[in-house]
Amino acid sequence: MNGTWRWAGARAIGTSHMKTGTPCQDYACAKLFLTRDGTVMAAVVSDGAGSASLAEFGSRTVCVTFLRACHDFLARSSLNNLDEEIVWDWIDTVREAINQKAKSASARPRDFAATLVALLVSEDRSVVIHIGDGAAVVRIEGAEEWEVPSWPFQGEYASTTSFVTDDPQPRLEIVWVEGRVEEFAVFSDGIERMVLDHVFKVAHGPFFNRMLAPLKSSTADTVDKSLSLALKEYLDSANVCDRTDDDKSLILGLRT
Repeated sequence: MNGTWRWAGARAIGTSHMKTGTPCQDYACAKLFLTRDGTVMAAVVSDGAGSASLAEFGSRTVCVTFLRACHDFLARSSLNNLDEEIVWDWIDTVREAINQKAKSASARPRDFAATLVALLVSEDRSVVIHIGDGAAVVRIEGAEEWEVPSWPFQGEYASTTSFVTDDPQPRLEIVWVEGRVEEFAVFSDGIERMVLDHVFKVAHGPFFNRMLAPLKSSTADTVDKSLSLALKEYLDSANVCDRTDDDKSLILGLRT
């Protein structure tokens, strides 16, 4: 069925955060928008900076405010009309929301520092909007390989990246993906080393093929809540936690 999507998503606290009593600083959400030109599938993940005292509130604000900006735009326009200026308007809206929260908390915007990786998919065109690490991967109709349109950004020093709150402005990547996206995954940096080959800069296709398999046999119309719970259990499992001690977020989706 054209324009219909099924997805599952979850986030899980890292073992290092559990040891220090730090809350999960990741946030992730997805939504299917109905527009005058058909549906647009949107998925967004944000990872709060470990050094930011209010990072968990920053990542949530990034995701919720970003999706709200998407909704406001798509309610009156088409994804084909999206351009760099409009995306920057969205980012400014997110930054202003964080500024307001910082004022209310008598804090600094950088106390809410968080990344952003978002994917918007229409019928035959998609866009990745990316600040910092984490990534989105896609599989185009008829292709076997998974593409990584925008690679995670690593700063000058180890374990550093860019954040939405960076001053005077963040390092923003906007990458258009031509072709009909059939499947996607959006994730935070907590599982980067598990799912991306940083030497050859490619995605580990077998991982995503395996993770998408349950969604293909699902009968859910949109979000599969049962699979989302199972995905959280997987992210909490020893198999994952033995390989990464960071917070982990993952959204998986396919066109049905």
